[in-house]
Amino acid sequence: MMGGMKMCPMHKAAWWLLWVGGINWGLVGVLNFNLVNTVFGTVPLLERAVYILVGLAALSFLLTGKCKGCGAMGEMKKM
Repeated sequence: MMGGMKMCPMHKAAWWLLWVGGINWGLVGVLNFNLVNTVFGTVPLLERAVYILVGLAALSFLLTGKCKGCGAMGEMKKM
């Protein structure tokens, strides 16, 4: 993950969702290509769920402060 740091499962999932969201928005901005819609567009409920999860992941990193389990958002502990 971030510089070889260990993260708890919640932060690991949020980290990957932020990657998905960032790559998708980059593709939309540069190529006008929505990867999430291309992959999940045939199931609108699933597509919407991905967008909601990406948003929640961003909020969790912005609002939770330092995680007691893994130290994410603050000084992350090396394990």
